[in-house]
Amino acid sequence: MKKELSILIPIYNYDCTEMVKDLCRQIELLEPEGVCAKIVMAEDGSDYEEALTANAAMATWPYCHYIRRKQNAGRAAIRNFLAQQSNRQWLLFLDCDMQLPGDDFLRNYLTSEGEEVIDGGFGVKENPSMQGRNLRYTYEMKALPHHSQQQRSLNPYRSFRTTNFMIRRDIMLSHPFDERFLHYGYEDVLFGKELKKNGIGICHINNPMMLVDLESNSVFTAKTEEAMRTLHQFRNDLRGYSHMLTYVDGIHLGIVRWAIRLWHHLFGKLERRNLCGRKPSLKVFGIYKLGYFMTLKDNYQPTKAS
Repeated sequence: MKKELSILIPIYNYDCTEMVKDLCRQIELLEPEGVCAKIVMAEDGSDYEEALTANAAMATWPYCHYIRRKQNAGRAAIRNFLAQQSNRQWLLFLDCDMQLPGDDFLRNYLTSEGEEVIDGGFGVKENPSMQGRNLRYTYEMKALPHHSQQQRSLNPYRSFRTTNFMIRRDIMLSHPFDERFLHYGYEDVLFGKELKKNGIGICHINNPMMLVDLESNSVFTAKTEEAMRTLHQFRNDLRGYSHMLTYVDGIHLGIVRWAIRLWHHLFGKLERRNLCGRKPSLKVFGIYKLGYFMTLKDNYQPTKAS
């Protein structure tokens, strides 16, 4: 069993006391077995006072260390900062807006066979009333089969996500996240690519964190747009690791690219209205993402596969 663990939680405008409470309970149960664990939380420029107050109260809890950073550093930089604040052999990164799946969550990680990077995956807490109404829920439920341990293991590097993973501290410090990624999306995809480039193994296990608190349709649509802008900005770095880039690079006819852009200019607002409405369509979501990405720069030209 792995004995030393820092649990690192970047926070942005979210009350994560319930998750941390569950983690503390599991650490207490593992202590008699020689496990030494600490939870380090860092606010990344949060300004939601109610959540800030709740999170700050955890500074006095056993096993917890709380840091408030008033300036937002971005998703990559805050994780690098947390890694630097840790002092245990293993680092467990968790998104703040998730729920632990059960009482053996930490034990499953500490007894796993992975020696370098271990990805636990994520799931979605079922809520049938949200199906067809909440865009994020509907999208994630359809994609859920692709997030199983078996499917992730087929493409271990392209399947890597920062939501819930454990990594040796020395590897994290020598291969930090790319801090050019200031906005939402794809910093984890590039990290997976860099791990493969450097011959660092990823082991995927069945130990998912659960997605429970889902954003509104308008917020998820805006986050998707931000992710498309990030993908476009770093397309040369991410090529081969993005289905969107692979698809777009496969469109070699100028008339087809022109038609997609024209469609988005004509119908993009209507599509967005559907996505932000009460009955969002996944088909419209796919078309909107493609059109949005293709119109970010009119001079974007696909690169032929070598």
